[in-house]
Amino acid sequence: MTKKIKLFCLPFAGGAANLYEQWNKNLSKEIELCPINLAGRGNRIMEKPYNNLEEAVNDIFNIIKDDISESDYAIFGHSMGALLAYELVQKILNLGKKAPLHVFFSGRKPVHIRKTKKLYSDMNALEFKEAVLSLGVTPREIFENSDLNEIFVPILRSDFKIAETFVERPEIIPFNFDISVLVGKDEEITVEEAEQWKLYTTKKCAVYYIKGGHFFLLNEQQAVIDIVNNHLHNLVAIDI
Repeated sequence: MTKKIKLFCLPFAGGAANLYEQWNKNLSKEIELCPINLAGRGNRIMEKPYNNLEEAVNDIFNIIKDDISESDYAIFGHSMGALLAYELVQKILNLGKKAPLHVFFSGRKPVHIRKTKKLYSDMNALEFKEAVLSLGVTPREIFENSDLNEIFVPILRSDFKIAETFVERPEIIPFNFDISVLVGKDEEITVEEAEQWKLYTTKKCAVYYIKGGHFFLLNEQQAVIDIVNNHLHNLVAIDI
């Protein structure tokens, strides 16, 4: 009997679990899709957004802690989700829990590289609105409808604050499992920056450059799924 590997998926700023749910039809049958809804979205719409990165990581860990002790698993995170994935794995390893078989870091510079552009979390309301809308994935109605604004803008503010958090560490302690890095060919991540993800593992680090900008995850979905399938289907343990 073939055991499934759980794939925990973490969203970009402003995203929710439903952005991954459509992957199901094309994922390998050995992979069990487990998209994570963060506080304030989906079935958790009534919950307040996180105050900081640590709160978010602790919440995600509490959601998955039982599953990771019982199942083989991998983690996929895009943009903010990639930072959450990295910090989540730090927590898992620090607590002596079972490590993932593979982690996919998507749409993000290595976490030791500081952001140099103006931070979204420092912007006033108008600057924030224009900056978020310029990314092209957030509906304008969220800012222009007062009811939607009251619900979703605090979530966006929280997400961007988390995404821009820099965790100071004295050194990079590499993982002991394979990782994959996915980068949009047209996003603001250089080849030199993307290749520095190789410092984060003693095992294999595959770097993929995908057609499009930062949101290639949405526009080149099948290319992303193919990468996930190719890495995970050989990792599934077989019970005889």
